[in-house]
Amino acid sequence: MFRTHTNGELTLQNLDQNVTLTGWVQTIRDKGFMIWIDLRDRYGITQLVFDADRSSAELLDNAKKLGREFVIQVNGKVIERQSKNPKIPTGEIEILVENLTILNESQLPPFTIEDETDGGEELRMKYRYLDIRRNPVKDKLIFRHKMAQKVRNYLSDNGFIEVETPVLIKSTPEGARDFVVPSRMNPGQFYALPQSPQTFKQLLMIGGMDRYFQIVKCFRDEDLRADRQPEFTQIDCEMAFVEQEDVLEIFEGMTATLLKDIAGNDFGKFPRMTFADAMKKYGNDKPDIRFGMEFVEVNELVKGKDFKIFDDSELVVGINVEGCADYTRKQIDELIDWVKRPQIGASGMVWIKYQNDGVVTSSVNKFYSEEDLQRVAAAFNAKPGDLILLMSGNENKVRTQLSALRMELGNRLGLRNPKEFAPLWVIDFPLLEWDEESGRYHAMHHPFTSPKPEDLELIHTEPGKVRANAYDLVLNGNEIGGGSVRIFDKDLQSRMFDLLGFTKEEAEAQFGFLMNAFRYGAPPHAGLAFGFDRLVAILDGNEVIRDYIAFPKNNSGRDVMIDAPSPIADLQLEELALNVDIKE
Repeated sequence: MFRTHTNGELTLQNLDQNVTLTGWVQTIRDKGFMIWIDLRDRYGITQLVFDADRSSAELLDNAKKLGREFVIQVNGKVIERQSKNPKIPTGEIEILVENLTILNESQLPPFTIEDETDGGEELRMKYRYLDIRRNPVKDKLIFRHKMAQKVRNYLSDNGFIEVETPVLIKSTPEGARDFVVPSRMNPGQFYALPQSPQTFKQLLMIGGMDRYFQIVKCFRDEDLRADRQPEFTQIDCEMAFVEQEDVLEIFEGMTATLLKDIAGNDFGKFPRMTFADAMKKYGNDKPDIRFGMEFVEVNELVKGKDFKIFDDSELVVGINVEGCADYTRKQIDELIDWVKRPQIGASGMVWIKYQNDGVVTSSVNKFYSEEDLQRVAAAFNAKPGDLILLMSGNENKVRTQLSALRMELGNRLGLRNPKEFAPLWVIDFPLLEWDEESGRYHAMHHPFTSPKPEDLELIHTEPGKVRANAYDLVLNGNEIGGGSVRIFDKDLQSRMFDLLGFTKEEAEAQFGFLMNAFRYGAPPHAGLAFGFDRLVAILDGNEVIRDYIAFPKNNSGRDVMIDAPSPIADLQLEELALNVDIKE
């Protein structure tokens, strides 16, 4: 037996017991006549002690040979610690070592294996197996495991069956770029790695499985950022003989269960908001409702006053930043510079201060009287001490720009508390988006999303006005899940492919297997998928998903630890019929 206990479990109740421990050397404190060593494993830290009075000279000499991250086994007696450490569970005891075995030596690590390390991100990713030894990373992976177990238990208790779907599938033109895999057995032909198991879970409903789920790897060859990886994990679900309300009830219950476990309180019914209202009030379809600053449109109040910037704009809209009328000119200028950055793209910003003495002033006093400004302030329900920020321009662009400013101010003012949770359903999305560049419609969600029943007739006459029977679950300004009621009628699905610009031949080549399945009694069905990496990060108070993935890629999509992607041998290329002349 390598060990009788872990390094996180021994207490005063174990006094005088003889124990065997294993682990990594965390720190060494050598006083010459006495040596203390912190021994670490996944479960915690236990202090070991060697001293000249109670340990043999040979044992003391062996202890002096140890270095950081050596893997050792010790045997000894549990004794009471003189200088106790209340910060750790084992802080009242230590082990008087009687036997020491070095299981493996270690080179000096390239960064300190401490909670606060001196290693930069790229270095830690290169030595990710060392980074995982640190508590912040280890604890995040354990947290992820616990959330996965809770999800599995909840779904299993609600009648869902976990089914694995294929990883080597057919490439489809919708959505992001596919990762493709050449087939040696079928030269010149390729598999794709799934962006989601969408069609397979629909086929499972046709197969009568009724309720399916899978915690599944998905792949998208797209540009990366902090909350996106080329391979990611979904909680993928589908249900038969259900309507939208059934789906929302089940997955609201699952999310509430996870939130209660984290936050310790009941969340009640999640609020709902239409896509149109989300865009009108917050400028995006995943609003953070932990704080206010709802948009107020003021075209009627500010146009026709000879201020050309407003007069020529499609929309003038603003937010009320409560209690910030004391912002200095320097602070406001910094905000104006922030919205002018290329990432935001605004041309400027107008401010109105409702001062504590009741006077309302602005950066456009030349064009507006105080009475004009008072009317604007009233539209925002502003009170003395508030700051109103106005932006103008193209309706869609200015909403996006003001949304970015709202979120930035939420961060600066400490209104986005990571330990506070505000879930929200966003519903009634447009079914289709018109793309000027390609001159055709694109599916807002995916081609299998059903129209709202009341909008069904419009699909033949005004498809751009059709709303989707679709829903997103938003948490703290992040989309954590999304889904829809599916099309299960082959004629309606065929019409959808027509609207998306597929020829009959293309639709048959890409989705003929699904259309054929619809001929054999497809039930009404609907589903939803959660981004599991993002969900776990947000539940743990973060928005960066990388530390919740054991072996993540960097922002270039590279695994710097194993140096992938990498070239392959010419012989492999020949076997795969990939006679490509690859340049260095």
